Amino acid sequence: MPKTLGILGKKLGMTRVYDEMGFAIPVTVVEAGPCTVLQIKTVKAEGYNAIQLGFDEKRASRVTKPHAGHVKKAGKEGFYHISEFRVENPEEFEVGQELPLDTVFQIGATVDVQGLSKGRGFQGVVRRHGFKGGRATHGSMFHRAPGSIGQSAWPSRVIKGKKLPGRMGNETVLKKNVSVVDIRPDENVVLLKGSVPGAKNGLLKIFSK
Repeated sequence: MPKTLGILGKKLGMTRVYDEMGFAIPVTVVEAGPCTVLQIKTVKAEGYNAIQLGFDEKRASRVTKPHAGHVKKAGKEGFYHISEFRVENPEEFEVGQELPLDTVFQIGATVDVQGLSKGRGFQGVVRRHGFKGGRATHGSMFHRAPGSIGQSAWPSRVIKGKKLPGRMGNETVLKKNVSVVDIRPDENVVLLKGSVPGAKNGLLKIFSK
């Protein structure tokens, strides 16, 4: 079975497991795969080598006709998530092929996990950037405001990149070198050490090394 450079998964939540010495290890439970190969891209046709994977099947009544026509070649009705992963040898894969979990990861290996961080809405500088803020007592009129942000004479403008209030979270985050604690192919579950980006049921892209 050829090895892909990644797989799609769904974050189920966090728990703990115990090693041989009895130490508790915090882990994130991820439903990873099975993913179906929907399309194979090559340097000759598309300019790069990659495979397109579908994850989390859905009923035919919930897909559009273009979507249904695209996944029909793989013998499927539809998917909630479709994404690409670069591979070195795309000729080793076939459209419609399912990629089991144990062909992508190994226990003890490290992976990179990409997900969409939790959206926090519009936040001030104290929460968004960790500003200390002003004193809370003795008649202080300065509490959680950002304070002075510019200059009066030169350069008479607000410097680009100044830390100010704004939308926080809801951004693509890549966490590198996450250890694979355990793999359970019969349940399509992989246990990753520590936390990973995103909320429960959020989509994750897991890149193998």
